[in-house]
Amino acid sequence: MIILDTPSGRFTYRVAGIAIVDGHVLLHKAVGQDYWILPGGRAELMEQASATLRREMLEEAGLHVNVGRLVWVTENFFAENNIRYHEIGLYFEMNTPTDSLTGRRLSFLGQEGAESIEFRWCPLDDLPMFQPQFLAGRLARLPTATEHVVDPPPLS
Repeated sequence: MIILDTPSGRFTYRVAGIAIVDGHVLLHKAVGQDYWILPGGRAELMEQASATLRREMLEEAGLHVNVGRLVWVTENFFAENNIRYHEIGLYFEMNTPTDSLTGRRLSFLGQEGAESIEFRWCPLDDLPMFQPQFLAGRLARLPTATEHVVDPPPLS
């Protein structure tokens, strides 16, 4: 994983997928965590971003996905567990196989190492607590061209 720890914080490089089907977006969270994120994960050194997304979805959810266009390049700044993060994120459209919705299953479990991950198809018009927050208002209207987003925006 591409993670760099420094005295002032941690740098990470994350790749995530945007899967939207019938007005629902696929989100995931660690079981017991209080917020949801778009599925994906940390890239490995020398790994192409689309390969990262395919690998993470297969490892965590057992899904073979098709990776589409790059929607957002993000600079995300946040703190978690007393660690300051500077995260570069690439967010791609992705298509999941139709069997991921078998029986209109709105949630299912996956694995990240020894940790259970809950996946859920959430209605775009009623999203749960979601990170990064700036994406919540943008998922229902994906931009037609790739956008660069800084969150939170720099102070003026």
